[in-house]
Amino acid sequence: MTELHDLSAVELLKQYRAKTLSPSEVFADIEAHIARWEPHIKALYAYDPENARAEAAASTQRWAKGAPAGPLDGVPVTVKENIASKGVPVPLGTAAMPLNPAAQDAPPPARLREAGAIIFSKTTMPDFGMTSSGVSSFHPLTRNPWDLTKNPGGSSSGAGAAGAAGYGPLHVGTDIGGSVRLPAGWCGLVGLKPSLGRIPIDPPYVARCAGPMTRTVDDAALMMAVLTKPDHRDGMSLPAQDIDWANLSAGLKGKRIGLLLDAGVGMPVEPEVKAAVEATAKWFADQDAIVEPVAPLMTRAIMQGLDTFFRVRSWADIEPMPVEMRAKIHPYTLTWAEGGAKLSGVDAIRGFNQTMELRRIAALMFGQIDYLISPTAPLPAFAAENCSPDNDPERPFEHIAFTVPWNMTEQPAVSINAAFTASGLPIGVQIIGRRHDDHGVLKLAKAWETARGPITNWPKPRAAGA
Repeated sequence: MTELHDLSAVELLKQYRAKTLSPSEVFADIEAHIARWEPHIKALYAYDPENARAEAAASTQRWAKGAPAGPLDGVPVTVKENIASKGVPVPLGTAAMPLNPAAQDAPPPARLREAGAIIFSKTTMPDFGMTSSGVSSFHPLTRNPWDLTKNPGGSSSGAGAAGAAGYGPLHVGTDIGGSVRLPAGWCGLVGLKPSLGRIPIDPPYVARCAGPMTRTVDDAALMMAVLTKPDHRDGMSLPAQDIDWANLSAGLKGKRIGLLLDAGVGMPVEPEVKAAVEATAKWFADQDAIVEPVAPLMTRAIMQGLDTFFRVRSWADIEPMPVEMRAKIHPYTLTWAEGGAKLSGVDAIRGFNQTMELRRIAALMFGQIDYLISPTAPLPAFAAENCSPDNDPERPFEHIAFTVPWNMTEQPAVSINAAFTASGLPIGVQIIGRRHDDHGVLKLAKAWETARGPITNWPKPRAAGA
């Protein structure tokens, strides 16, 4: 029998409608489950079970009357802590930020509340979201539920850990270079980085996206139907579209799918990862899709350009801080950002111009293919205490060469579990589509998920005292 905390949002809503389950019962189970898990993984920030219990009770009454407040009424949700929620401070993962309560909800939590979802907690992240790890100067170390010695990835570290541990079905992360997809891949989840502007965000920025992190593709699609509603605060948001997100049937015959196994730069792909991605691609080929290898997009010049641009951008945020506050930033992030002080405005523009080169190469590639399949990351989850796989702040992007291109080109990309390593760690495969084809990307992910079958071995919390 599936435990309540393991049920998908789609299944919860089905049972709410049938009156076979109530939001109060569900949150009580999740609350007890969190009590067992959280001492080990430290995924949550500003956890508020008391308010969530009250919201669940109100939702239970609405469902009993057959009058839900919206399409997610009573479904438990977490939101990454850098997405403002009214009344909750936004430390951005760092001890250097003042803890001032947010004045209002940013678009994602605003849409979730309107839909009736119960936002019971924020989730952790590293300093300023600039590393792919659960290491933070503000939050306790966040660990991967599949193996507590391993990293959940980041910067949506708490969301990845919470999703894998079963802290309810729906989680929202953000992604500027892989921060939804990397933890999704390392934690066995579905993580969608949408096309830039598909989900309104505040504040908006070049490459910055919010996206769903869930255990199933259906739940990711359910979230997209809510999160994509317009919000005037994001001047980069896309026009509203009438998309039937729940319709995930896909015809694969004749689809042109590129297979990218060499990013062109960065860490080499480990054999178990390569084999898992190749097996996924072979399945698509067996469905009469046209699957062919493609040449890498990334070059050392592009990677260095991105590093230069983001160092300067980060230093611009950090430099005005008082010295005593700046000293509280995690040394890895501070060392990396301080490199921006040595760079000129010309360096920054040249770095940013590499994103335009990346767009040019990607446009040419997607003139020949409909979708692209690649690893999410070149390796499985790494040591929990490290800020990046090689823990080198001078080369912090060596593991994101498969994910960061699509932030810069504004294309949708989803990570979904492909297989597990011999030691039981998840391996993510990434499916990328043309700009604005978020629905198509989810359809391919659903096709693969159906063929792969459900994940049934989600990690269990340690026994008391273990």
